[in-house]
Amino acid sequence: MTNQHLSIALLGIPLQEGTHEKGCLMGPDALRTAGLAQMLHSMGYDIHDYGNIAPKETDPDFKIAGNALNAADIAAWTKAIQKQASQMLQDGHFPVFMGGDHALSMGTVAALSHHAAEKQRPLYVLWLDAHSDFNIPQTSQSGNMHGMSVAAFCGLPELANIFSPALANPVDPTHVHMIGIRSVDEQERQLLKKYQAHVNDMRLIDEIGIMRPLHTLLEEVRNKNGLLHVSLDVDFLDPSIAPAVGTTVPGGATFREAHLVMEMLHESALVSSLDLVELNPFLDERGKTAELLTDLTASLFGRTILDRPTRHHFR
Repeated sequence: MTNQHLSIALLGIPLQEGTHEKGCLMGPDALRTAGLAQMLHSMGYDIHDYGNIAPKETDPDFKIAGNALNAADIAAWTKAIQKQASQMLQDGHFPVFMGGDHALSMGTVAALSHHAAEKQRPLYVLWLDAHSDFNIPQTSQSGNMHGMSVAAFCGLPELANIFSPALANPVDPTHVHMIGIRSVDEQERQLLKKYQAHVNDMRLIDEIGIMRPLHTLLEEVRNKNGLLHVSLDVDFLDPSIAPAVGTTVPGGATFREAHLVMEMLHESALVSSLDLVELNPFLDERGKTAELLTDLTASLFGRTILDRPTRHHFR
């Protein structure tokens, strides 16, 4: 990934129907306020901001079996996201999707997987999150659909109705690599085992470090000529450095671990798209989480330690 002739497209997705905690609909504008576009432009990239999208009216007859809150709204959002994401890809941009809660990835990854299939290349997903989000309506305790995102875009039949038209190119669950996991429901754990997604929890990261599982993923993507989508949830990070999320789980990635992941991803030149999700400015401390996400994005696109301006913090 270099800034030579690379055009980055930003899309705001102010979706919050997938979570119980309100406020992440302000996430896209918080990232803009933090200077995401200006930072990428200063690094030599062409930036195209597609603005914020909104779904059309929900289908009053939409139904889905089980415990799935706001399912009709999520279905409408997913359809709108798929359409806009597909257009960004057709326009030849590197898409950066700014959320919004993690239910948005049902639409982003569905569009990316279709795009990969057209290129006859497999899509891999790096899921940086405290949660595996592999619930279905029959296993979810909360009913919050941001906890069903991976199960949906992997084509589990219980969530098939979310997609209209039907999901033609589901992601192979064995192509999903999760890092940072530290909160999984019991029945969700059984589904992960059944479908063989790669789950690297923080206990494993403590034991072997964050580099080894990332190297494993990058080697596979390279060997298979795959496309790599990165989906970064704020709660991947430790809440002490990133408090602006409604689903905080202690023991997350440190500042340096997160930057190391992004720096390694940049050096691999394999990443083709990015989600930035679950940023809730209402819960932030003077915008520090939005600034950290912006800084991590800079690392993904090639800014090194030597390039970074010194920040002066006053007590």
